[in-house]
Amino acid sequence: MAPFFGLEGWPLLAACFVFGALVGSFLNVVIFRLPVMMQRSWDDEVLLHQHADNPDYELPKRERFNLMVPRSRCGQCGHVITAVENIPILSWLVLRGKCSACGTRISARYPIVELATALLFAACAWQFGATWFAVFAMIFVAALVALTGIDLDTQLLPDQITLPLLWIGLLVNLSGAFARLPDAIIGAAAGYLILWSVYWLFKLLTGREGMGYGDFKLLAAIGAWFGWQALPIALLLSSVVGAVVGITLMIVQKKGRQTAIAFGPYLAIAGIALLFGGSVLRL
Repeated sequence: MAPFFGLEGWPLLAACFVFGALVGSFLNVVIFRLPVMMQRSWDDEVLLHQHADNPDYELPKRERFNLMVPRSRCGQCGHVITAVENIPILSWLVLRGKCSACGTRISARYPIVELATALLFAACAWQFGATWFAVFAMIFVAALVALTGIDLDTQLLPDQITLPLLWIGLLVNLSGAFARLPDAIIGAAAGYLILWSVYWLFKLLTGREGMGYGDFKLLAAIGAWFGWQALPIALLLSSVVGAVVGITLMIVQKKGRQTAIAFGPYLAIAGIALLFGGSVLRL
């Protein structure tokens, strides 16, 4: 396939790095706002249920809040972030990680997400060249970055991201981009059922929930992208990394065994490893 926009080599990598940083800036918005939007929706459902007998009941008026509005602002003083202050990575460095109006510290997570997304997009271009495979790969890693941030913050893996990721994986594999379509379909079903079975077995044995349904859907999405053959290594990688991090947290932060740990980020790491590891990691 012809190089995108006439770019190839280092210019292509640079363009994808910059584009990835811009996408990472938007992913920061998704990571922060999507859980708030979900909570508002749940609160509205509760209110409507509580007033189900009152046909005239109207939900309280609130400021519009979605991925586009209102404009980003400082959570401490309300200062609206200007365009110059919103340049990915650079603005945080120039501002020295502080609000220009009140001096409140800005989390380092913002430039980390932007840099990680930029590097991953450049890696997609390096791995797949100027092809549609690179575009598909960028969609995949962007979704995983967003899911990782949300899961770390809230221990939620929103259906708004996991389910489209699953369906996109199946559609991409209509042409066998990353796996044969039959393998992708089986992978989606098996990915969900494996963790669903683990969840219920753990619950029957302990009476506690070991993971959430979002984890099932994320593994199903990985299976949809890379086929059922990728599931064993995905589970192995995510479990090993999760165990190492969990034990480290128990030692360093003195967290107890009952402390809930998000599993989505480790599945995301496994998915990215499968994307770039190719057939080397798959059975």
